[in-house]
Order: sequence, then structure tokens, then C-alpha cells
Amino acid sequence: MEKIYRFDTVFEYNNLNNHETLHPLVSVINFSKANPRSWGGEKNVRINYGMYCIFLKDVKCGDLKYGRNYYDYQEGTLVFVAPGQVMEIENDGKVYQPKGHALVFHADLLRGTSLAKSINDYNFFSYNANEALHLSERERQIVLDCFSKIEFELHQNIDKHSKKLIASNIELFLNYCERFYDRQFITRDNANKGILEKFEELLNGYFSSDKPQKYGLPSVAYFADELHLSANYFGDLIKKETGKSAKEYIQDKTIDVAKTKTFDSSKTVNEIAYELGFKYPQHFTRLFKNRTGFSPIEYRLQN
Repeated sequence: MEKIYRFDTVFEYNNLNNHETLHPLVSVINFSKANPRSWGGEKNVRINYGMYCIFLKDVKCGDLKYGRNYYDYQEGTLVFVAPGQVMEIENDGKVYQPKGHALVFHADLLRGTSLAKSINDYNFFSYNANEALHLSERERQIVLDCFSKIEFELHQNIDKHSKKLIASNIELFLNYCERFYDRQFITRDNANKGILEKFEELLNGYFSSDKPQKYGLPSVAYFADELHLSANYFGDLIKKETGKSAKEYIQDKTIDVAKTKTFDSSKTVNEIAYELGFKYPQHFTRLFKNRTGFSPIEYRLQN
């Protein structure tokens, strides 16, 4: 059976990387200080992290996998790992010197801070493997500056201000990452437009098939899966491209199809609702009226 390495505490991860534990709940890692390692000669190593980890890649030292997918992980990229995620490292089984940097922090660090309320808003912690953040040299320097500020605070004596200052600096870093992802969405505009066109094609195909009757209303998760994207990354991409959430975009298409169907006077509202995938006709009527200002029957009579 394949061995899984677990790191549930900052102390355990610091020990692996030859780092002193300055704070029990947070650490900034410089992998060049770590001892050379080979994971016992194993070529495929799985690691379960019990903490938030952000890795800054410097040089190639093995391919990272999450689930079935490889990370789009080159020099100058950031990868985000949430507690409980299992990563896989594929290497040649030989001894190598780790390189790069990482910020690791336990969820307990956030308790009682403003970041505890917003940590789940940083969707990139649940992006898929092929959705890593690619940094420009200037952005990479900003990341290292943020790490440096956190490390500076770790070298101070722990007092009543430590937790707040460290959490604030982590929050600042994560806000920069949001900005960098926004930039990445823009610079990959052509690829994103291709995804949007494919989404539109899939959406049209869904309503022209029997899938609504079989599976119900189309969901964001369904289209994200069809496009091989995480639901969060897909939702963020659609929001950046259209100004609407993916859910709103799907609802708009549902109402457009519904409007066309109301012109068929041989169909009842209930029949239209079931054809569209609504489990309960009253939910269809409510959504239709919220979006158009008319009930389906009123809309039919108007036209």
C-alpha cells in the first residue's frame, strides 16, 4: 500500500525542512535550508497537509499532482493547499535538494481574527491542479516581501499583538494573490473566451437534450466538471468575463429557453417547468416572475 506522509503541525513540517519553530502555528520555509531528501527512494510520494500551505516554486524538483491532475507548476508559480488536501510528488527516486519557499499556517492561528471570517472567500485554495498562479518577476518579489514581513514578526518576542499582526500580514498576502489571479484571468483572455464559448455550447446542448428531465436544472458544478475546471475557478472566470456569476448566467439561459417555450400554447406551465428540469412548477413560476416581471401565463398573453 502506498505510504502517505502526514504533517498536521507546523513543528512537524519545520522538522522535515530543518527549520526552527519560532511560532507553533505559522512558519515561513526556505527550502534551500532543508536537508537533501529522497523520500526513502520512493518515486511517488503522497503528503496529507493538516494546514494551509502556499508553495512558491523556484526550480523543478518533481511533478506535483492533486487528484488525477498535474499542477501547472513551473518556476515562479504559487500553489495553494487547504487543510486535508493530499498532494502527490512524482520524482525519479533520487536524492534532491528542495528549492523555493512556503508559507504554512494552522487554522488555529486564525481564530478570533478578521481572517477567520474571510479565509473561505479565497477560492484559490480549492482550485484544481491545473489552475496554479503564475507570477511575473515583480509579483514574485511582492510575495517574497510579504513572506519577509511575516518572518520578521516571527522573530519578535510573542506578545498580545503577535497573532493580530501575523494574521494581518497573511491577509495582505492573500489579497495580493487575489489581485494577481485577476491579472492572470485578463492575460489569459483568449483562453478564457474559448472556455466561455464552450460553456455556452454546453448550456445550449443541455437544454436541447433530455438532460433536464433526467438530471434536473443544470448546475455550476456540472459545467465546471465538463470543462475540467474546479467549480470555484470556473465561477470566478465566468464572473470576470461576463460580470455575472455562473449561477446567474445559467438562470438567464433558463429563462431565455422558458420564454420560447411559453409561445407553445399547447403546453401547460407545469409541462414547461418539468421540461426545463424544475422539480416543482411553483419554483419555475417564481423565478420567471422575478426575472421578467410576469408570470409565464401573463408573459404568454402579453405576446
